[in-house]
Amino acid sequence: MIKEFKEFAFKGNLIDMAVGIIIGGAFGTVVKSMVENLFMPVLGKITGGINFTEMYLNLNNPDVKLPYKDALEAGQPVIGYGQFITDLIAFIILAFAVFIVVKKALGSIKKEEAKPDPAPPAPSKEELLLTEIRDLLARKS
Repeated sequence: MIKEFKEFAFKGNLIDMAVGIIIGGAFGTVVKSMVENLFMPVLGKITGGINFTEMYLNLNNPDVKLPYKDALEAGQPVIGYGQFITDLIAFIILAFAVFIVVKKALGSIKKEEAKPDPAPPAPSKEELLLTEIRDLLARKS
């Protein structure tokens, strides 16, 4: 049973998948930081200083405007559509990056498949001579 577990746990595909998941998680964190710290401030500046993370709808008291975190801490039912917009932008960037990686990977696989098999080397003079001798002996028999 331990031997089977070792074979399962240390197969190349499983380890590759684990590495991919870890790298993917780290990449997602980087993209999220890039969106929150680079894109959203620029987008807020372009839109006149709108802070998307503070955009929400308070379902109990739509007229009361607390900071988003304070409304959450007060137990108010809120729809954080600003955070949704931020997460949507992060998703689009992440999906585009994955699309590019997959497209490049599939392109290289197709190039490998498209390569014709190299032609077998031409027979040497000795092989040609031996073939002629074999054919002559076959005719005499």
